[in-house]
Amino acid sequence: MSDLFTATNETEDKAGHRPLADCLRPKTLEEVVGQDHLIGADGALRKMLEAGALSSLILWGPPGCGKTTLARILSSHCDLHFEQISAIFSGVADLRKVFEGAKIRKSKGKATLLFVDEIHRFNKSQQDAFLPVMEDGTIILIGATTENPSFELNAALLSRSQVFVLKRLDDEALDLLIKRAEDLLGRKVPLEKSALEMLKNMADGDGRYMLSMIEQILAQHKGEGKLDQEALMRIVQKRAPLYDKGDEAHYNLISAFHKSLRASDADAALYWMARMLAGGEDPAYILRRMLCVASEDISNADPQALVIANNAWSAYERLGLPEAELAMAQACTYLATAPKSNASYMAFTAAKQSAREEGTLMPPKHAMNAPTKMMKQQGYSDGYIYDHDTPEGFSGLSYFPEDMGRREFYKPVSRGFEREIQKRLEYWGKLRHEK
Repeated sequence: MSDLFTATNETEDKAGHRPLADCLRPKTLEEVVGQDHLIGADGALRKMLEAGALSSLILWGPPGCGKTTLARILSSHCDLHFEQISAIFSGVADLRKVFEGAKIRKSKGKATLLFVDEIHRFNKSQQDAFLPVMEDGTIILIGATTENPSFELNAALLSRSQVFVLKRLDDEALDLLIKRAEDLLGRKVPLEKSALEMLKNMADGDGRYMLSMIEQILAQHKGEGKLDQEALMRIVQKRAPLYDKGDEAHYNLISAFHKSLRASDADAALYWMARMLAGGEDPAYILRRMLCVASEDISNADPQALVIANNAWSAYERLGLPEAELAMAQACTYLATAPKSNASYMAFTAAKQSAREEGTLMPPKHAMNAPTKMMKQQGYSDGYIYDHDTPEGFSGLSYFPEDMGRREFYKPVSRGFEREIQKRLEYWGKLRHEK
């Protein structure tokens, strides 16, 4: 028997060779941790059960937060036959077998709760296969997914289900799991306080992963003393961040990064950039977003922002990582602390709208060259004034179509360099009025 479970005979009887996470799997709603918003006294799922009206559900949450456990408890609570499949390993033929079994049980008065892990892995036709058996009550479907259901699941399937969002386990929930593990095994997890905090950070809200790490620690640690952070790292490999460049986290983190820059929150922007780089994000993707911020959110309030962001990209192309991380950090903090203006963005948006509405109006004659005799006869170039020939270097001519009249699209803000631009526009406006 593994050294992990040799504390007492009683412990051996309880645990045997089963994984610790399986030994500690909750069997009642009261034992579930970290999901009080769903199963607490006022939780939506609790109220559904109290009303005796369990319907098909989609459980959306990160790994190790209790989706499978919750489905098992619901089947037991409602006296339903529990059937479990994984969308990774199952196809339409497997679904047919499950549905046939459910129909037989239904004819005998026993309902079936079908739990589908990673349900987002099923394609459209496979998801459609659930619809008739959900509608006629052959099964109550509980699907588990780590992906945003609104992106990954068919609208028809979603319309027949309620979506419940499960949270990653917080420190309080992880502490409770650690205590339950210690009570079951009859021994303390041999970690110093700082190492215990590191363990929880590495778990990243995943209770199952944390319990598996505790198994490794207890199986490999033979001494009496407590392990520090360095000793912990020798036993457990650092977990790769939960980040997939193809999933929702990719877009969530880049959105948080962009909005942190826009909100002038340099610290948060650095954090999200570090998270993305640690997760293996392409630095060029982050740098591309910084270039967008430089024009969309800073613009002429600090024209240097675009130069800084572009130079950071050049530094990355020349240096690569990790050296270019400092150039990226410099650009990140510069953009975050720069004065902000979206005046150029708003001006161009208004100009595009006006261009769509006004159609193909011609420029005024003075705005067009007259390279041919015929064009001169048509009046092309008539009335043009070379701005440099005026005392102010400003002719005051309008360059909008004559049938359109002047429009004001660009309205600089009174921040950063745009204060100076605002003064220039006011000065030119006054001259234009006088001329």
